[in-house]
Amino acid sequence: MRAALLLAPVLALAAGAASAAPAPIAGHWLTEGGKALVDIAPCGGQLCGRIVRIVKPTPGRPQTDIENPDAAQRNRPLVGINILSGFTPASDRWKGRIYDPESGKTYRSELLAAGNTLTVKGCIAFFCRSQSWTRAR
Repeated sequence: MRAALLLAPVLALAAGAASAAPAPIAGHWLTEGGKALVDIAPCGGQLCGRIVRIVKPTPGRPQTDIENPDAAQRNRPLVGINILSGFTPASDRWKGRIYDPESGKTYRSELLAAGNTLTVKGCIAFFCRSQSWTRAR
């Protein structure tokens, strides 16, 4: 009886940890403002996301990766670029890296799904910025 009382809190913690798995995020998502359509799918044992369509192009900006720090990559089209990489489950969210083609920078990132909304957070040190993406139908 005493062993069962000692084991109960451990089992409760284990059950809570199992239920904290992140919501599924695979599929098509419209970035904030509906600028681009991103497909999130498995890549190896992780999740990655690539731009599959530019919906609202920025006027006067080429549709290439012109801000990429690697000069050899600056002429590649934005469509097809992996902007999300290495995402793995971490508690109730997904953690990985996000590439911002508008700045040419890569950030530590977290993705948190709730219904048809995906909160996308990119961080440098303790400074973070979030966007809301919408599931595309």
